[in-house]
Amino acid sequence: MKQYNLIRSALALVALTFAVAGCGDDDDNGGSTGINKSREYVQIERLGNPLVSEVFLAKRNHGAHNASVPAQDVMLYKAEMEAFVAQFGRPSVVGTTLTSVLLPDMLIVDSSKSSASAGWLSWALANGYGGRKLTDDVVDAGLAAIFGTLLSAEGAIPSLASDNVANNDKSFPNSFPYLATPHTN
Repeated sequence: MKQYNLIRSALALVALTFAVAGCGDDDDNGGSTGINKSREYVQIERLGNPLVSEVFLAKRNHGAHNASVPAQDVMLYKAEMEAFVAQFGRPSVVGTTLTSVLLPDMLIVDSSKSSASAGWLSWALANGYGGRKLTDDVVDAGLAAIFGTLLSAEGAIPSLASDNVANNDKSFPNSFPYLATPHTN
């Protein structure tokens, strides 16, 4: 029993040592306030406009897209995106319009506009704020832009212009985190 108490005390001491060591102030350089400029951040995913990687780009290119920066997007992905649209018989104006508003792949927020005018596909097309509202059906809006009549009626494919999934069936709360409760079944 004495040996058990000794081991238990030693483990408690080790745990306490790790707890105290983990309480250090390593948020910044030398205890000053601000951003730690020596810390390295790793970009994992780029989904400013999910259409870019999830619809237009071949799966084999997702890793490269996630590792690249928006300044490279036009050079790296414009041709692939336009070819994706063209393969469905859509006019070239649809592909060039979409690449002109979706590349570079980043959300632009114009805070001088009303947030009620949010337009996830592009602030340019929505003439608004930019960003997304929780109520935006981004999949249907994106499919409608590619396959619907939004940009051209020529070659429209109505059967592909929607995912045919119902919109939200739960209300969003007015306080953070603003998301509706998840479905349990």
